[in-house]
Amino acid sequence: MTDRPGFLEVLARVAPGTALRTAVERIVQQGNGALVVIGSDPEVEAVAFGGFILRDSPFTPARLAELAKMDGAIILDEEAQKILRANAHLLPDASIRTDETGARFRTSERMARMTDRPVLAISEERGQCFLFYGDRKHRLRTPSELLVRINQELQTLERFRRRVVEAEERLTRLEVNDQATLGDAISLLQRTELVRRIGDRVSRLAVDLGEEGQLASLQHGDLMMGVEELQNVLARDYLQENGDRGAELLRVLEARPLADLYDIDRLCTLLGFDDAGSAVRPMGHRLLAGMPGLAKYVRDALVEHFGDLGKIMMASVADLGTVDGASETLARALRRYLDQLRRTYRDSAS
Repeated sequence: MTDRPGFLEVLARVAPGTALRTAVERIVQQGNGALVVIGSDPEVEAVAFGGFILRDSPFTPARLAELAKMDGAIILDEEAQKILRANAHLLPDASIRTDETGARFRTSERMARMTDRPVLAISEERGQCFLFYGDRKHRLRTPSELLVRINQELQTLERFRRRVVEAEERLTRLEVNDQATLGDAISLLQRTELVRRIGDRVSRLAVDLGEEGQLASLQHGDLMMGVEELQNVLARDYLQENGDRGAELLRVLEARPLADLYDIDRLCTLLGFDDAGSAVRPMGHRLLAGMPGLAKYVRDALVEHFGDLGKIMMASVADLGTVDGASETLARALRRYLDQLRRTYRDSAS
């Protein structure tokens, strides 16, 4: 059996401009309803009764819209290139829980849960189409609705991205002045996680929008640039001492409900730390990552050699030059970079 596609992949197949979406729009315009199963296998066939089986019937939006004038379900092949059965009666497992009320929607949800196939349910009363896939239910919005929503989300993403920049600037001041606390680092990590979640919503909306979402995808990519790397270096700087579990703790953060992200003390507890106000010395990965041209392996060697950012900040050119991969030229450039950080941020912590 082939692997089932992910939700975003399925969503892209019914985005505006696709043949499936054109068929959905025609059915809605006709004032009809429909139930369309995308993909067939023995599990689907075992619960499909009646109707008629089609042989070598290519899928077209017009053909699907015509078949939707009958009450029964329509079954397409895996790639939605052929119509396999029309006017079928589906009897999925009635023990599968569903919160839907109408017969068509109850059947759609049960089929999606039972077979793990995408199912489209179109309501003639509401003139709307819903995609059921696994445990998910998603309303297919109109392009105009999506454009309004995605522009709102992009504005939110831009605003939160600025907050990340501000929080990172503040953390840099504190680190250079050896005044950083665990709470300061977790606060920045919290903001990057909020940006990541908003970015995920924008990404999904762009997929939902199809070709019209390309510009939004470009804006999304620009605003998200560097966020994942920032999360990683923050984890390496501040979370490594907790059993060297930085990456694992990021996954813990990702799984937490939104309410937890606004409570720094609770976040610290969830990540395995006792006191958000405790003074800490970062390892130095984040600040070293800001130096142009400094290879990651040299950065890692510097951190391993000196042990923390404070010692790196105090190191001489000669000391820096003893690290594997750090030539004399690189050591001098690194010392100039560290001195510039001092001049910019020394005694300006707030």
